[in-house]
Formats: sequence, structure tokens, C-alpha cells
Amino acid sequence: MELFLTLLSGIGWIIVYEECIRLGFKHKSYAMPLFALGLNFSWEAIYGYSDLFLEAHGPNPGIQAYVNASWAFLDIIILVTFYKYGKKEWPQALSKKLFAPWLLLVLVCCFALQLVFIEQFGFVMGAQYSAFLQNLLMSIMFIGMFVKRGSMEGQSLLLAYAKWIGTLAPTILMGVINYNPLVLVCGIFCTIFDVIYIVLLTRTRKNIGGYYPMRASR
Repeated sequence: MELFLTLLSGIGWIIVYEECIRLGFKHKSYAMPLFALGLNFSWEAIYGYSDLFLEAHGPNPGIQAYVNASWAFLDIIILVTFYKYGKKEWPQALSKKLFAPWLLLVLVCCFALQLVFIEQFGFVMGAQYSAFLQNLLMSIMFIGMFVKRGSMEGQSLLLAYAKWIGTLAPTILMGVINYNPLVLVCGIFCTIFDVIYIVLLTRTRKNIGGYYPMRASR
């Protein structure tokens, strides 16, 4: 069961990242909110490297370490789409020259937060706590991105369903089977917000017949 749920989570998030890349280049936009992307990339890079090269979880890192490394690689491509297309949503009152420093500051902040979690809770619990807290934040931020854009730009039902399943699987494994109340509560609210996001996208697709950019002047 543990292997099945780990693989299900890995496949779910690989689909999410593949969709973020595909939609980013197709819609000339970014498909993952910046702080969600920064937290994901920092988590996957740190834990993937630590397990594969530092044996943070022991001499046999397991399949999750390779999953983390594959996620981190895909995150780099998503970062490229954000850097390439994110400027068009940059506030007009601010200079475009501040875009790259802001992106760098967010990444530094996200890496620092991950390292503090490890310092405070250790590799095992730090990984779980930070992963589910940022997952909950991501679920809310996807809804916020949808509301801000008022369209399905950079978003799809496949991405939404894959994110939901990719989070639900480890919630069952770590929150229910290996009972952890913090993980369970975060996982439950992730599901609630993910289902809300799916409903919003479903209704929008029915109303407009698919992707429709809010700002037609682009």
C-alpha cells in the first residue's frame, strides 16, 4: 500500500508539472503561483539532493528520493515559463527591472524556510510538515490565481485533478495510515480547496467553452 500511494502521488504531481509546462508555453503564461513554485522547487531540490547524496533518510533512499529529483527537474522548466511570461502580470506601477530580483528574493526565502523546518524538526518530520503546509497554501493560491485572471489561462482540469490526487495519496499514507494529525488536517483542507478549484474550472469551461484570456489585448 505504501509503495502504491507513493507512486500515485509521484505520478499525480508529475502530471501537474507536465501540465504547468505545457500550458505555460501554450498560453504564454505561468501555470503555478510564484510562492507555490518556489516552495515546491526548494523542497524537492533539498530533499532530493539530501536523500540521494547525503543519505539523509538512510543508505537506501527509496523511490521517493528519485521522485523528488524528477519533480525538481520539472520545476526548473516551470521556473523558466514564469521568468519568460510572468512579467506581463507584473504591476504596471513597478519597474520591470525589479522582476528578476523579486523572483530571486522569493526563491531565497523559500529555500531558507525549508532549511529552518529541517533545523527545527529534522529531515523526516520537517519534510512532512513543510510539504503539507505548502500544499495547503498552494491549493488556496490556485484559487486566487483563477479569481485574479477570471479565466482558465494557464489552468486545466487535468492539472486540478492531478494535484488533488497527488496530495490525497500522501494524506492517506501519512495522515491516516501513519496517523499524523497535522498532516491529516492539512490534507483534508487541501482536498476541500482542491475540489472547490475543480468546480470553478468545470463551471468556467462549460460557460466559455475552454480557454479564454481575460485580457484580450495581450
